[in-house]
Amino acid sequence: MRSITLREPTRQMFNPGRDMERFINSMWGGSLRDRSEADSMCGTWVPPVNILERENGIEITVEMPGIEAQAVDVTVEDGVLSIKGERQFEEAAEGETYHRVESSFGAFERRFTVPTTVDSTKIEATFKNGVMTLALPKREESKPRTVKVKVEAN
Repeated sequence: MRSITLREPTRQMFNPGRDMERFINSMWGGSLRDRSEADSMCGTWVPPVNILERENGIEITVEMPGIEAQAVDVTVEDGVLSIKGERQFEEAAEGETYHRVESSFGAFERRFTVPTTVDSTKIEATFKNGVMTLALPKREESKPRTVKVKVEAN
């Protein structure tokens, strides 16, 4: 029985991460930490964000599992919405050893320009199950409205 294997020629050519790991392994016999772990140790964790525009405003959801609401600061200054926080790494207790850490940790900051159509004095945030939802209501004059046009017959 024959099988078909999909090959990507460019995949074999140059992969800096794989090449560096092979080099380190050949020198010291160990492997590099997972990229996500290395990034988190450098404080480069960035929580994912979804931004949804509706007729009456904008909704921003920020996924922050493992973070308490009190550990997050939300500010609006000079038309910029900032979300800051930190997810702490829980060290292994005496006699415990992590064998793999794939979760990201560290301080983060997300910044967004607030559109002029938004009333920044009425922005509200809720936090539930590790997800922060920000409601950015539109100014009344920015909301779409229907205008009736009077049509006269000739």
